[in-house]
Amino acid sequence: MSTLTNKKPTLELLCPAGDLSRLKTAVDFGADAVYIAGEEFGMRTASANFNREDLKAGVDYAHIHGVKVHVTCNTIPHEDEIARLPEFLTYLNEIGVDAVIASDLGTIGMVKQYAPNCELHVSVQSGIVNSATANAFYEMGAKRVVLARELSLEEIAKIRTNTPPELEIEAFAHGAMCVSFSARCLLSSYMTGRDANRGDCAQPCRWSYSLMEEKRPGQYFDITETEKGTYILNANDMCMAPHLDKMLAAGVSSIKIEGRAKTEYYVAVTANAYRGAIDSLNASNGDWVLPQWVSDELNKMSHRTYSTGFYFGRPENAQTYENAGYIRDYAIAAVVDGYEDGCIVATLKNKFLSGTTLDCLEAGSIPFVVDTTTLYDEKGKQIESAYQPMMQIKIPFEREVKSGSMLRMKV
Repeated sequence: MSTLTNKKPTLELLCPAGDLSRLKTAVDFGADAVYIAGEEFGMRTASANFNREDLKAGVDYAHIHGVKVHVTCNTIPHEDEIARLPEFLTYLNEIGVDAVIASDLGTIGMVKQYAPNCELHVSVQSGIVNSATANAFYEMGAKRVVLARELSLEEIAKIRTNTPPELEIEAFAHGAMCVSFSARCLLSSYMTGRDANRGDCAQPCRWSYSLMEEKRPGQYFDITETEKGTYILNANDMCMAPHLDKMLAAGVSSIKIEGRAKTEYYVAVTANAYRGAIDSLNASNGDWVLPQWVSDELNKMSHRTYSTGFYFGRPENAQTYENAGYIRDYAIAAVVDGYEDGCIVATLKNKFLSGTTLDCLEAGSIPFVVDTTTLYDEKGKQIESAYQPMMQIKIPFEREVKSGSMLRMKV
């Protein structure tokens, strides 16, 4: 593996943020960098995304905490859109954005012209699967390339060997997979008019399909053995947490967590878990095994069945045909507002009874259990259940718990 110094290499943790609140969560829970989008040019229209004021606030918050901000401009812009891009890139340059992620060649040229202080990162949308392409983008000024999801670790290692050590390599480590080549798909446009290449995918690969014979229109024949239909295009989620050492050894510089349209809870769990995994890997002196608490955490949020994608060759377990739904075993009970008079003060999100086992997700800590045998309302009256969303509750606890921590329960 190529390195620039004798310093022990490590992995950057790059986390998603769909809005300012989620950016702050990612920063607080351990991200080294976050990737976000403005109101245009990003690949996730389902996210709230960032207006100009929030972009500036997000960059300031991240930089105060030593975290970098990457802004996505990785759609394939049409003629009317490209005319608005220079002004937006100029603004990103002015507020101190660290990197712009792009795929379209015209956009790449504009990034170099209008955002010269921002690093150029070439998006997964460009479908980089070999060193020749990576080197071509490097010659265009790229600081980093985001490799296609369809590569194996062996192929990534060869790309690392055959590219300049100054060129950083980013690869996805966790989150939703796309059945089409690195998210380039016409299904959504064809079936719904929503363009996946401009951030508006309707996800028809997650739909249930049946078979219809040409001369029997309207008669649908189930082609699976379950009553739920068949999900022939439905991809499992990726989880490479147990294999971060192999990603590092292959030459990956930054691991990317998918999910700018996901919840604040998802951002907190993935950031905290992968932060713990990377810190554990950095502290190891030989054979490394993923801490069990990290595996437990990644199963305590909404996800599809996990797989390792293409990293170990052609995937044998990359699709689920029975359904396209998520595994949801845990829910947020309350969000911590602070700690006073020996009590956790929190705002209720979902109702629960006194005595319910809650565990606490706190930035920088392994999750721990909070005893709710004694529960009070905001006026200090003991109650048997927390029942009204947004009501404030108090839970006696032996130590201070940070504001922004999350209390969750099994459902």
